[in-house]
Amino acid sequence: MGRLIDTSILIESERGRLDLNAFVENCGSEDFFISVVSASELLHGVHRANEPHIRTKRAASVEGVLPQFSVLDIDLETARTHARVWAELEAKGEIIGPHDLWLAATCVAHGLVMITANVREFERVPGLTVEVWK
Repeated sequence: MGRLIDTSILIESERGRLDLNAFVENCGSEDFFISVVSASELLHGVHRANEPHIRTKRAASVEGVLPQFSVLDIDLETARTHARVWAELEAKGEIIGPHDLWLAATCVAHGLVMITANVREFERVPGLTVEVWK
């Protein structure tokens, strides 16, 4: 089974609070992915930095991490899963953030484990396996 790395993990790694490489190495031959949604979130952080030195540092970090993992696009199966999970969560009054919903749908659609530091949102998603890295 592969694993999708949530944006929260990538941010924790960038801030030096998590050794991403050590966690990945401990998982052996597992396949690791990031979502195009996480790529956008990281790049958004670069563009909203007000200070040029912060923007440069973030850009270097993002551009260093993106090539390390396969980036999953949003495909039709993910869209179908997203719509179903969204409706299920909405019916229970347990909706999660829109980006997290896309990440969760990507995992469920592709049979991936969600790797996150933010379990609160993801634990509500039926059929999603969550692993917390801290």
